[in-house]
Amino acid sequence: MTTLADTVRAAAARLQAAGVAFGHGTASAVDEAAWLVLWRLGLPLDALDEHAARVLAADEVAAVDALVQQRIATRRPAAYLTGEAWLQGVPFTVDERVIVPRSLIAELVADADGSGALDAWLAADTRRVLDLCTGGGSLAILAAMAWPEVDVLATDLSADALAVAALNVQRHGLAHRIRLAQGDGWAAVDALGEPEPFDLILCNPPYVNARSMAALPAEYRAEPRLALAGGSDGMDFIRPLLAGLAPHLARDGVLVLEIGHEIEHFHRAFPRLPIVGLPTSAGDEQVLLIEAAALRFLA
Repeated sequence: MTTLADTVRAAAARLQAAGVAFGHGTASAVDEAAWLVLWRLGLPLDALDEHAARVLAADEVAAVDALVQQRIATRRPAAYLTGEAWLQGVPFTVDERVIVPRSLIAELVADADGSGALDAWLAADTRRVLDLCTGGGSLAILAAMAWPEVDVLATDLSADALAVAALNVQRHGLAHRIRLAQGDGWAAVDALGEPEPFDLILCNPPYVNARSMAALPAEYRAEPRLALAGGSDGMDFIRPLLAGLAPHLARDGVLVLEIGHEIEHFHRAFPRLPIVGLPTSAGDEQVLLIEAAALRFLA
């Protein structure tokens, strides 16, 4: 007799022994095993305790075993196998055209309830939000959910990524408030011919430096390189982003920029730029806030 809890424990042991890498929605073998088991059995992902004692049929155990083996053999993130990922409790359609949504900016946006980390920095009349490098659209969608009064423009260089973003925008019924535009950085915005600047710009760009890219586990190499690789120091996208920021940011506007572990490279690239580190679960130096008034120090 094999229970669901037994199956999760066995799957976790297999994942751990195989040395798979986590970080695409889970942080441990147990969490990933629970995700795969519950999804394969068609159960809610938050229902482990409720169904832990359920006895599984032989064919159910075999189906779970096959999925776990696929995860181990292919080293594809679990989200690519299930076609779905969750960020701040919100589900998103995912496939190999986009990176698995996991931006730390989501923690700050989802906390936007009048006391959240970003609300204190936003003007009372904030209406225009830009999500640069939107990927599958997760930050744009979370922003639209958090601030019902704003309109969001979401851009990406990858037309494939925007196709996935369109699926997610439709999934959450936000097509009336989120527009998608394809292009490289500011080119996507400028092509629309809209002179009005943005009150809030969110950007989780490709920022992984070349040395770190070379050392990434297979699960991360399964994601689109375009969305990760930031050049030798990780700043290849961020340099033109900041150089062209001023005309696109409202006088009282702010840029919220994820840089991951690249804070030293950021300081070397922009030694005079005043920044504010925003608190996230990964620390205070992985997401930065830059005010419009600070941009004069870029000159």
